[in-house]
Amino acid sequence: MPKDPTGSVRPMRADARRNYDRIVAAAGALIAEHGADASLEEVARRAGVGSATLHRHFPSRQALLEAVFKDRVEALCAKAGDLLAEPDPGQALSLWLHAVGAHAVANRGLGASLMRDADPVLGKTCHEMITDAGEALLLRAQAIGAVRPEIAIGRLLKLVGAIALATEQDVDGPAEAGLLLAIALEGIREH
Repeated sequence: MPKDPTGSVRPMRADARRNYDRIVAAAGALIAEHGADASLEEVARRAGVGSATLHRHFPSRQALLEAVFKDRVEALCAKAGDLLAEPDPGQALSLWLHAVGAHAVANRGLGASLMRDADPVLGKTCHEMITDAGEALLLRAQAIGAVRPEIAIGRLLKLVGAIALATEQDVDGPAEAGLLLAIALEGIREH
């Protein structure tokens, strides 16, 4: 966000906020299609803004990638919050893990690209947000006996990440990831 002369953060004007949101959305779509090395010129074109506007909001590719990643993590966490109201906690956890898998497949190299130069605080914060969101869903599912008690959220997230990594280059990566995840989730259920 812009700062005023005293160093305080000023809220963005409405048109600047719209441009920011359109740039992040366009970058997210292009990353899903072409990977983290998607063209910044194409991002600006799809967002309907000039290159200067893109660079005013995101002075580097890294800043744009971080914004896309943070936006996606916030959406995943909001979905987890919504699913806490789902009457079937086992189903809620399954739906969320499938959303995490789709998120990871759509990132197509975003995580690896961010690891090179990312702000370590961003990575830690996003990881904690996802873990906390998933933990709440997992505990509900375990409380009703839908998931084995020894299953930990960290292991579930590793499983989803491994499936996403294995399928992100597939022609229909999201569908393949969903199928593999459904097979794996059958193994965590209490029988």
